[in-house]
Formats: sequence, C-alpha cells, structure tokens
Amino acid sequence: MRRAAVGGVVGLACAVLTLGSTTPGMAVPATAVASPPVSAVDWRPCPAYSDEVIAGLGATGEQIPRFRAQLKRLECGTISVPLDYRRPAGRKISIAVTRLGAVDPGHRLGALAMAPGGPGGSGYLDPIRMTLRNKEIARLNDRYDLIGFDPRGVNYSTKTSCEGAPPPHVGPGPLTKASAKRIYEAMAADNTACGRSDPAFLGQLTTANVARDLDRVRAALGERRLNILGFSWGTWLGAVYRSLFPGRTGRVFLDSPAPPYTSFAEHDEGVAEATERNFARMAAWLARYDTTYGLGTTAQQVRAAVLKLRHDYDAAPKTFTDLKATIDGASIAQLAGKTSPEWPQAGRALAELRGATGSQAPPTVKEIFGAEPAPPVPGAPEMTNMTMNRATICNEDQSRLGFSAAWAVYQKRLEREPVTAFYFGAGCAGWPLPAQQTRVHRTGGSLVLSGHRYDTMSAYKWTLQTQAAIGGKVYTVDDDVHVSATRVPECAVDVVAYFTTGRIDNGCDGEPVPTP
Repeated sequence: MRRAAVGGVVGLACAVLTLGSTTPGMAVPATAVASPPVSAVDWRPCPAYSDEVIAGLGATGEQIPRFRAQLKRLECGTISVPLDYRRPAGRKISIAVTRLGAVDPGHRLGALAMAPGGPGGSGYLDPIRMTLRNKEIARLNDRYDLIGFDPRGVNYSTKTSCEGAPPPHVGPGPLTKASAKRIYEAMAADNTACGRSDPAFLGQLTTANVARDLDRVRAALGERRLNILGFSWGTWLGAVYRSLFPGRTGRVFLDSPAPPYTSFAEHDEGVAEATERNFARMAAWLARYDTTYGLGTTAQQVRAAVLKLRHDYDAAPKTFTDLKATIDGASIAQLAGKTSPEWPQAGRALAELRGATGSQAPPTVKEIFGAEPAPPVPGAPEMTNMTMNRATICNEDQSRLGFSAAWAVYQKRLEREPVTAFYFGAGCAGWPLPAQQTRVHRTGGSLVLSGHRYDTMSAYKWTLQTQAAIGGKVYTVDDDVHVSATRVPECAVDVVAYFTTGRIDNGCDGEPVPTP
C-alpha cells in the first residue's frame, strides 16, 4: 500500500512535530523582539454550527445540547498582533480567541489556555470540547476561565494556503532507490513551491511567534499570568512560552511532551523506534489471545509470523477487486504499528491476510484499508491547517537531508525496525526559507510533564530529555495512547487537582488495554 508509505512533511500531520535546530539550556530571550502595544479583544458573536458540524467535532447525540449550552456561555473574539515581532509597527494579523468563564467566579484561580497539537491544530473550540470530555476534566472550568485560540495560520486566525501535491505514484512492494528519488525530488519541489507562494507570511510561522501571540492574548485578557494545558505540539509551544515569558507563566501541564530539540530527522527516528518497541507489547497481547488470532502462542512466534507476512506481501502484493489500494509489506507494517485501542481490529486484519484468497478483500482488511474520508461538512471549522503545519516545521528544521542521506536513514530504519518501519519522505528538503532556531531553558515555576510510557507519537524518552532541559515533575501514564491524560477519568482527576492545588502524584494507569 505505497500511498501510505511515502510522503513529505504533510504526511506526518498531527504527530508531535517539533522540528528545527535547538540547543537545550539556551533560550530566545523575550527582549529579543520589541514589545508592540497591546491590542484589546474585539469581542463578537460566536459562529453558529449545525448539529452535523457539532457531531463532526466529536460530540455524541446526547452531548449536542450540552455543546450548545456551552456555546452560549462562550465568548469569541480576535486580537491584532504584528506579523513580524521585529517590526511591531508593520503588517498586523488577526488571532482568534475564545473564553469560557469560570463557573464559580467567586473562587476563580485564573485563566487556563489550551495549547493545541499539530502544528496547525485549531484550539478555538477546545474550551467546550474539554468540558464535554468527561465530568472529571470538566471541573477545570469550575475555577478557571478556559482559553482557546487558533494559532496564526489556522482556522479563524489569519492564514494562507499552499496545498501539498501528492507524492508520485510508485508500484507496490519494497521501495526502490529510483522510486525513492522520484518521490524525494517531487516533494522537495513541492516544498519549494509552497515556501515561495507567500514567503512574507509563511516565514513568520514559528513556535516562538505563536508563543508571542499567546502572550498578547494573555495581556488582552488582562491576566497577569497564564496557566497552560498543552497537548502534543502544544507541549513544545508551552515550553517555548515558559522560556520566553517565565514571569508571566503560572501552572503548566504538558501531555505527551515533545523533545527539547527540533530536528525533523531525529524526531522521525524517535517515532520509528517507539513504534517498533510498542509492537513487542502488541505481539505479547496477540499471543495471549492466540485462540482468536492464531498468530502464535508467544510474542516471539507472533513477531516471526508478522515479519513473514510482511515479506510475503512485499514479494507478492495482493490487489482486491473491492479495494483501491494494493496490500503489500507496508500495509502489514501499518497494522503492526497500531496502538492498543486498535489491536483487536489490527489483529483480525493480520489474521485474515495470512490466508487471504479470492478476489475480494477480507472484511476487516476492507474496513481498514477501504475506508474513504468523510466529505467536509458545510460550515465546519478548520481543525488542521496543513500549510501552517509544513511552514512551522520547516522554518525550525535545520536537518533538511539531501537524498543520499535520506535514503541511508530509510535503509537503516528498515534494518532496525523491520516489522513496523515503512515511511520515506523528503522532510523539509527544498524549503526555501531560512531555518530559525527555537530554544528552551530552565525557569522557575510549576511544571508537570505527562509522559506516556509506550507512546509511539511522543517517545517516553523525550519526556525525560525535556525534564533535563527545562525541569519540572514527570507524571507517567502507563499506556500507549497519545495525549490521553485528560481523557481517562482517573488521570483527569489528577490533572484537575494539579491546577487546583499545584500538587500531583507520580502517574496513573491510563487507557486500559482492550480484550478481543
């Protein structure tokens, strides 16, 4: 299934993409840029959404009335900020802001900003979505104003667009060096075209500038300090904000921390290592339920069976009449790289593919690889802006590997992670704008780093590396589910207790591993 095996920067959207060149222990001082006058919030009516849009945002049928009730409480507005903080009197852009006021204003503790994932994720409706997640995490709103915002380049904030071109089609089976070179050159050319489409705006899409925008939000709201709850890339944003504005930062909880460096190549390597490591857990789980999946009674037997399956499908890819995609070794690697909530489905697909015959795809295989993306719902807000994703990553990335280096990295990855590795892309090759350094350092103040022991999108070792670079307390979630700390009730209780008291224990069990 080669379409999933190759791509450029946009192929990694919504992972913890914190890319660029960073030196731990250093910081971009807040005084490095001029302080523009503070813009007041231009409050205005919030957007109206249909039930279909609200359902698409993750609200179940019974939650839709609750969403609408919270939407009535939500305040929506914009602030004006400089596009380039080195030129505060120059071009201005608009940042979209929301506020869900504390339910108990008499015991209010302050403002708590949601720092969304991505880069490129929208946080505009996060205050409402947080209150609907579960009753435990909803208590954050009892004593805190919940602040949402769209980073520059996203949704209702000022943005631009350069749609990424799909990688060139190559045949199924193992990727050849010649095909990889075609992919690399096409993606590098696409990066170049995107970067040149609006360089004045795209060049200012950086984590540091988003942090400066967030501090303008703080000032416009009249808050002396800003507390932060960051997710995925939002953890990097939180770390950068804390380094730039230590005196304006309150309590900070960062879930699934990014590493304290920003190299595309190093980030990609960390994800690949963590994914292969987590497959060992999946193999043990599949062995425990061998009567269901038939892949082996030990983790070693399961690993051998899946590796053989990958080699078999690379040697003889299968095309089914009811699937657009051809199933090859990369398809097997994708299934083996799933996290625990998807193990039952992935296990069924692997079992089906062991003995697949006939012209039609087995049911679970079709369910996974034949799913079509849902059409956009009219009036829906933009949840991820891929132009902002690419620009922010590439503006901070100094790795920008040439083809020979990228091909060598790919070959080593296949050797080190033979079951789950399949991704090849150009990264930020060809990006025409200069790389900008983003640095973080230790400061005073309260900080919790919520690392997930088996997370594949944000390797647990990054939590420890981040702690070494910026300090803070590690809170370990014993699962492989990215940013689950606010979703699991037992963990959510701890998150609320931290923001209420400043204290937290050492971790929680996290998302339970399912049964077949």
